[in-house]
Amino acid sequence: MKTDIEERRVYPEDREIIDQVISGNVNAFEHLLKKYQNYVLGIVKRHIPYGEVKDTTQDVFLRAFQSLRTFSGRGGFQKWLSTIALRTCYDFWRKRYKFQPLSMSSLSEDHRAWLEETLSEQSTQSYQEKGAQKEAREILDWALGKLSAEDRMVLELVYLEGHSVKETAALLGWSIANVKVRSFRSRRKLLKLFQTNNRRSGT
Repeated sequence: MKTDIEERRVYPEDREIIDQVISGNVNAFEHLLKKYQNYVLGIVKRHIPYGEVKDTTQDVFLRAFQSLRTFSGRGGFQKWLSTIALRTCYDFWRKRYKFQPLSMSSLSEDHRAWLEETLSEQSTQSYQEKGAQKEAREILDWALGKLSAEDRMVLELVYLEGHSVKETAALLGWSIANVKVRSFRSRRKLLKLFQTNNRRSGT
């Protein structure tokens, strides 16, 4: 796993390739695509349904290519690319927010208890640990699929991936205040959503 310092580093070969692309050698961009393809795939897979990962990853690199002149060199190319990847995932949910929800009535009592505990939990570490569990992911997908694109991305970045409010704001291009408010409100929405469906299911 790369450290934050490594992510922010602009490797000489990257800078050289970027300069070549900007100068008109568009085929040189393929070197960056091959080098960072798996890295971008890893980001997209955490936020986008499996069937849409390939197309969304292509969109990320298309945006990166089109925006290459705006890369200042500060923060590192990989960090810059991760920001584009996350914003592309956010736009995916904004434009195509169609989710096949998991019926709350189909969840077992154990699943419901797990979800209630997770949504009531105050520890970010608990979110991260529970979110990594296979059976837990489908419950989270059901709940996240009921939220707006903005709320979904904030919850995933802050609570599931452990990014700070400042980091999340930078990645999404939002103000710190906006992220703070959304992270608080979206978590409350999830809890309210669960409680409402719990009452409807008669438990």
